[in-house]
Amino acid sequence: MKTGKIIAVVVLSLLSSFAVAGYVQPQSVTVTLNGDGSGSAIGDMVTARFSDNDVEVIGCGTRAYDDGAGGIYRWGFCQATDALEQQVICNTENPDLLDIMASTSDYSFITFSWDAGGICNHIGFSTQSFYIPEHAGTPGRGRR
Repeated sequence: MKTGKIIAVVVLSLLSSFAVAGYVQPQSVTVTLNGDGSGSAIGDMVTARFSDNDVEVIGCGTRAYDDGAGGIYRWGFCQATDALEQQVICNTENPDLLDIMASTSDYSFITFSWDAGGICNHIGFSTQSFYIPEHAGTPGRGRR
């Protein structure tokens, strides 16, 4: 009887851990460089942050400055470094792309591209449950 209860507890414990796990879709940072200086990068922030190397990174940021004459100067950038240590950065002043950059969140998948002059010409974000690490909310634990 005691053995049956122990087995039942173990089975229920296993089933409950499967029920809350959910689907995950890690995307390591990938940088593609073209011969003319243009290129693209993709990856999700969680996979980059918890990668097995110390170099992967991907993200975008925006800046705004008061020019002192009543105007605001806005610009933004995206950057990525893959596991091969290919590091890229692009920038933009395009208001529509700046709005997209501002929409990122903690668990975003990011894709961006740039032209031969280093100007961002495509930026995309996707925030889906499968980019959230398995142990979100548990400090120091991410998806592997």
